[in-house]
Amino acid sequence: MASPVGTLLSHRYRLDAQVGIGGMSTVYRAFDTVLERQVAIKLMHREIAGDSDQLERFRREARAVAQLNHPHIVGVIDAGEEGDPDHPTPYIVFEYVEGETLKQRIRRNERLSIGESIAYAIEIARALGVAHERQIVHRDVKPQNVLIDEEGAAKVTDFGIARTLHQEGLTADGRVLGTTDYVSPEQALGRPVTGQTDLYSLGIVLFEMLTGDVPFKGDNQIAVAMKHVREDLPDIQVRRPEVSAALAAVLDRATAKDLDRRYPDAQSLIADLEEVLATESSRTGHVTGEATTVLRSLPASAQKRVPLRVRSSRKAALGTLLALVIATAAVLGYLSTRAERGTGKRENVAPPARGLTSVPLGQRAAADFDPLGSDGEHPEETSALLDGDTSTTWRTESYDAGQLGKDGVGVIIDASPGGGVAAKRMQIRTPTPGFEASIWVADEGRSQTAPPEGWTKVSSESVTVGAREQIDLDTAGNRYRRYLVWITKLPPQKDAVKISEILLYK
Repeated sequence: MASPVGTLLSHRYRLDAQVGIGGMSTVYRAFDTVLERQVAIKLMHREIAGDSDQLERFRREARAVAQLNHPHIVGVIDAGEEGDPDHPTPYIVFEYVEGETLKQRIRRNERLSIGESIAYAIEIARALGVAHERQIVHRDVKPQNVLIDEEGAAKVTDFGIARTLHQEGLTADGRVLGTTDYVSPEQALGRPVTGQTDLYSLGIVLFEMLTGDVPFKGDNQIAVAMKHVREDLPDIQVRRPEVSAALAAVLDRATAKDLDRRYPDAQSLIADLEEVLATESSRTGHVTGEATTVLRSLPASAQKRVPLRVRSSRKAALGTLLALVIATAAVLGYLSTRAERGTGKRENVAPPARGLTSVPLGQRAAADFDPLGSDGEHPEETSALLDGDTSTTWRTESYDAGQLGKDGVGVIIDASPGGGVAAKRMQIRTPTPGFEASIWVADEGRSQTAPPEGWTKVSSESVTVGAREQIDLDTAGNRYRRYLVWITKLPPQKDAVKISEILLYK
């Protein structure tokens, strides 16, 4: 069949060059002769335009994306149909993005810097969040469907298999839509999808940005899909050791196979990614490219941690002014934080709520607790719980078959300065989310017995601890010296628990 390059669609759009091809359509760079600008046109293949289901999918994409207006989503400009009215060939007109795909960028660089990876994940998540708010699920999130423009910003495209959460039909039960390198477990099994499906796929994209490769390989697409269903993600810190425990924890939660453990929505994921990016910039002292642009859009609490040296090559004058504002905020934040927190170092973790202040704790205020065992639980590592550095961790011993084999193990925080504290909340940061624990308190010396003897429970019966868990404590205004994190169940498919930080708030 002759190439349509040179064709004028609807007496307006001239197809100038083919730039991509997919299963149901071809994308062309085109010229809008009315407004005299370049556009991108997705033209459905003639041979499948007669399929009513495929035709409806294509039309649905135009309707779905036309609802979305966001700087990180490729916008729809127009849509139409060409040819025989009885057998039309539909097309969609998009804004033209000069640049490359995220897949091409990863291949060209082998892998991306940690800052850039987090920044692109934030931009993609922001775009997905807008779609999810309108009940639209992308269903095919992958780096091939993310365009990087000349300014370095990400734009999500190709909502070709998107559908609203209220639509039925159009997809046979059990049929997998999407690329299996990034497919979620529920999608691979043909189960209903929600926005959490897109977040899982974004987690896999983040893994690829950080490592340069997808996590699972197989002889065919089905084999890869089943690995997403059955196998744990490879340890990102083994693939790339400089990845922090905090970022690893975000990645683990984004790609959790259990929907109850996975991020419930894009905003929750964005909040954690923003905090990790701010911490990363503070730790390294310098980030470049798109990460600097994303840093400017972070909440003020996160910007306090961004050092003055962070610069963007774009809009230098604005960047200089903004850096001065950030530097001022950093000084004020440091002074207020120091006054509030005493000697405790807490740059990596913000207070969990207004009206609460952190309890200053020395690094020696933590101790392991193993009343039902004999070997202890890595007592030499407990200082990591209170050092303000989420890249260091305390861990339990490793347990066979992922079973403790006893009622529990734990760690005790000593809030003894001033005779104890009536804490109202505890924050636990962990790179191994999904373990179960409860919080107990004792007045005086360290009890050598397991709860409940000698202890009073001040939390829910059992809390499933997430990557950044906030646990309300019911101390009834009473001051306690000993706060015990009593671990009763290991995370799914893990043989140990790791905790990077524990903070108390009053």
